[in-house]
Amino acid sequence: MNFNISKPNNELKEQLQNKIDLKTKPIGSLGVLEKLAVKIGCIQNTLSPELKQPTIMVFAADHGIALDGVSPYPQEVTWQMVANFLSGGAAINVFGRQNGIDIRIIDAGVNFDFDKSCGVINAKVDYGTKSYLNEPAMTAEQFKTAIKRGADLCDKMHREGSNIIGFGEMGIGNTSSAAILLHILAGVDLKECVGRGTGWDDEGLKKKYEILKNAVANYNGDNYVENILTYFGGFEIVMIAGAMLKAAELKMVILVDGFIISSALLAASKINSDVLEYCIFTHKSNENGHKHMLQHLKAEPILDLGMRLGEGTGAAVAYPIIESSVNFLNQMASFEDAGVSNSDQISQA
Repeated sequence: MNFNISKPNNELKEQLQNKIDLKTKPIGSLGVLEKLAVKIGCIQNTLSPELKQPTIMVFAADHGIALDGVSPYPQEVTWQMVANFLSGGAAINVFGRQNGIDIRIIDAGVNFDFDKSCGVINAKVDYGTKSYLNEPAMTAEQFKTAIKRGADLCDKMHREGSNIIGFGEMGIGNTSSAAILLHILAGVDLKECVGRGTGWDDEGLKKKYEILKNAVANYNGDNYVENILTYFGGFEIVMIAGAMLKAAELKMVILVDGFIISSALLAASKINSDVLEYCIFTHKSNENGHKHMLQHLKAEPILDLGMRLGEGTGAAVAYPIIESSVNFLNQMASFEDAGVSNSDQISQA
């Protein structure tokens, strides 16, 4: 649990902004792209940042609470969607191919045995969590294992050359874990946290809320984030939290996807708040609780497209915008380079 995260070098902000302001454009005219360029430059401690081997790690796991009726989909959909990821047929595969992003699929705890040659990264802790309706989702030992495996996998991606990493997830029932984490860790009313997930109608949404309300009422533990994650988390959520903390320690740019991924970040930020300094929030999910998650984290997402698919798709779709911020900073001519008069020169004349 000891992650040595140092803050980015924010002393470079002024120099980066000065470099941006001398580009052949009106001051501030590239809006959010300018903010992104400054942030990435500070993270990488350079006036000429680079994005190397963008990677999205998709963690999959099953949740015992799914067997209690919180989702309209059966638990088997988790492993079936993992198979779809591995065959390249899911949305995250499409957007990854389109934007040159390496997609890695990790079995964090799926209730299925995948063939060793299928391409999945086996980090399985167990065949899904227990139902937290009446008992902890995982043991303390399983929690520690999941945190470490997530961190180790992120370290591996970094050693392979990646300096910008996003996270995706797959797990029937995982919006329920995210909703409870938001409720307990951010103090948001549970009704505001619980959304339609994979597609509940009004009656199904009410049923889901009642199940989760009972689960929270049955919790007799303390408010330590590690214990809350152990009781209500999923193996994929815990692994992602560990991976995010490691990514910040390694000074990688972190692409934050939607509701589930933000719940992992919320938990990670309660372990070490400096992880937030390395995050770019890629989009606002249409899942009801995500707006509250973003408000609590004081986050400004790049996109709001009404998406709520998960898988890391928001991060993949936003990546070209992030790439544009670095490219203009490095490749766009300055007024001096282009021999163009700017307002400062005119005012000094």
